[in-house]
Amino acid sequence: MKKTTPTSAFSFSKIYCSLFGHDYLLSKHVTHHIKEYTCSHCGEQATTNSRGRLEAMTPKLKEINNALASVHAKKQARTNRDTPFQAAS
Repeated sequence: MKKTTPTSAFSFSKIYCSLFGHDYLLSKHVTHHIKEYTCSHCGEQATTNSRGRLEAMTPKLKEINNALASVHAKKQARTNRDTPFQAAS
């Protein structure tokens, strides 16, 4: 018979967040409009959806955000390279 140790799901930070709500801090800029956030208390991650509202981070959303970030970075690099510098007169 296997001996199993119970995993502790009890956390004061999760109780705090369930009572008072999450305290999200910006953790990553994906694009100008899409950002990723992390709760400073419990570590839960969230991202903005297409309507600008926060949505809990899932593996699928994490993959989508990584793809968007790479496309956005390539576009920014191309835009910055093609834009000539103009001195103010």
